Amino acid sequence: GGFFIALWLAGRVSKKIGVSSILAEVAVGIILGPGLLRLIPRELSECFYERTVNCNSWAEQRNIAEKGPDYCDLQAYLDKNKYVKSNAKWSDGFFGNRSSSVTLDDRTYMLNRSSRRLASSNAGKADYDDYKTCLKEQCGLELATNCALYPDVFTLIGHTGVALMIFESGMHFDFGQAKTVGPSACLVAVFGTFLPIAAGTGLSVAFGFPAYPEGLSVGVSLAPTSVGIALKLLYEAAALETFFGQAVMTAAFVDDVLSLILFSVLFSLQGSLTFLTFLPLILGCVFMGVAIVMAVLFWPKAINFLLSKIKETKPNGKMKRHDEVLFFLMLVVFIAYAQITHLCGTHLWGCFIAGMSFAHRHEAHHIWVRQVKRVTPWFIRIFFAATLAWAIPLEQLFSWEAFGMGSLMGIGPCILTKVICACFMGEARWV
Repeated sequence: GGFFIALWLAGRVSKKIGVSSILAEVAVGIILGPGLLRLIPRELSECFYERTVNCNSWAEQRNIAEKGPDYCDLQAYLDKNKYVKSNAKWSDGFFGNRSSSVTLDDRTYMLNRSSRRLASSNAGKADYDDYKTCLKEQCGLELATNCALYPDVFTLIGHTGVALMIFESGMHFDFGQAKTVGPSACLVAVFGTFLPIAAGTGLSVAFGFPAYPEGLSVGVSLAPTSVGIALKLLYEAAALETFFGQAVMTAAFVDDVLSLILFSVLFSLQGSLTFLTFLPLILGCVFMGVAIVMAVLFWPKAINFLLSKIKETKPNGKMKRHDEVLFFLMLVVFIAYAQITHLCGTHLWGCFIAGMSFAHRHEAHHIWVRQVKRVTPWFIRIFFAATLAWAIPLEQLFSWEAFGMGSLMGIGPCILTKVICACFMGEARWV
């Protein structure tokens, strides 16, 4: 209860002083969340795997080893003399001195083998300093993946809130203004994607990191625009239906598509780059194109036809029969589109296009807001106070080195490169 009261008060105080509530909500989440005061029980603030998996334990690392070369290729580390760190004995390695050999997945490895095989027979990789480090890092990666797939309840609520908000913002999309803002929005999206990549990579090199993969990874991670924050600020400023609001909304959408493509390219650079690598994204873009055309040509006629076949039995009710049918249809399209684009990249694409499908019916937005007006604001508060705030690694962040480098990276490649893109916005560049 205290967490929700503090969250509500933070929003009220922010509104009184005329600033966005985002920073206050994030601050409440950081202070009261699992990072500091731990006001929320671990069962609610941490995913199941985070509570039960300890990647520093030998048992968990052995579990990763048993999964074979797809995680850590023991033979690759043996071939490259990286089973243990340089100048260390093989008995100091992960399996200790229990035996000079070990069997994993029905295959036996000789740990004290001094000879090397030909490079052509080495099918795996040995990217870490030693085999034990690989096991620990891969355990952490698997833990993060499982927590993303099966998050804690607060994180799940937060993601749901963003999905609801993006669906509602799609209903504000103006197809008439799209012809005007489209070129400007696309220029903003393109430059807003590639400028942060170039600046982030360059600044990483200046900090002493190699350009690839560390520098490029930093640059690509700075490219996406936070759709959730952008839409919330536009909502608070009542600017969603203005020229620059439509432009920002469109640019953020295009930026998100470009960023996901670049992420796929980056993740594939160390592996095999094939057509199948981009197949989900290609299918996602094709689906979005078809769905946008349907939003203009199919859904207006389909909704009119559907409602004409259903008799209005509650003409004087607060929620008429046609309103109920339309709300149910919005829910179905919302969930279906989100699931389809989730398989192709991100569910947020589907949420936005689903909202666009009902942008031609002004009463649709009124019906939707009337049903979710008490749910969405709280879900969005939880997104910033829990989903976002609890993901901040406080121990690593609050060191002078990380804070200093992060501040420079945030001010330059992250913010200024986006601000520069305002020059393509015409008269609205100073808004």
